[in-house]
Amino acid sequence: MKVLGVIPARFKSTRFPGKPLAMIGSKPMIQRVYEQATKAFDDVVVATDDEKIFNKVHQFGGKAVMTSENHQSGTDRTEEAAEKYQKNTAKTFDVVINIQGDEPFIRPEQLKQLAATFEDESVQIATLVKKIETEEELFNENAVKVVKNAQNEALYFSRFPLPFMRGEEKRDWVKKHTYFKHIGVYAYRYNVLQKVTKLPQSSLELSEKLEQNRWLENGYKIKVSETDFQSLAVDTPEDLEKIITTMHPD
Repeated sequence: MKVLGVIPARFKSTRFPGKPLAMIGSKPMIQRVYEQATKAFDDVVVATDDEKIFNKVHQFGGKAVMTSENHQSGTDRTEEAAEKYQKNTAKTFDVVINIQGDEPFIRPEQLKQLAATFEDESVQIATLVKKIETEEELFNENAVKVVKNAQNEALYFSRFPLPFMRGEEKRDWVKKHTYFKHIGVYAYRYNVLQKVTKLPQSSLELSEKLEQNRWLENGYKIKVSETDFQSLAVDTPEDLEKIITTMHPD
């Protein structure tokens, strides 16, 4: 099974413009993500719409492709990058993994764990989840919750805690039921990736602002694999300062 890791990296982030080039210790963020990903896979490429990011990746010896400025999501950018990388290298891949460009300390073993789910030939799309431990995280709308079935397939993704614990105080919900948080890294069979990027936006996607609900609404199955670790994501400059203080990178 051949796996391609794609790291979407936009320059024009609303909350943190230029985020991929922000320095974490002696290296820009995009370099740290890239180096972690290459510990898991032989083929990794950055997908960007910005020449500064493109040039920086090549400066540190990485691989990058230029993609359209008009993509609505990282999934769309991932699909274009996978197509271009395969044409440029004359290689073909069975699985494509969309690796978040703002998680500089993502663990290679998590990426390998995700890729391993495709040893089951029925798996179309896969992602990671982690148990929710606190009431604060459970009711944080930025922490996406996942309801899964007995076969470890996602039933629904929501910003609201699901299921609703009828008759229980909200402070007790996390004690009465095992809730799962979505860890936003996706893997796709390449032919499935090509198909889901052509789907029109769906009502459930638009309601929650979660594109993965579009795939579910159109009948695709998303395998979920549980992890005990959540890497630190950088959404704002404040997040970056927190990471630098916590991790003490070189």
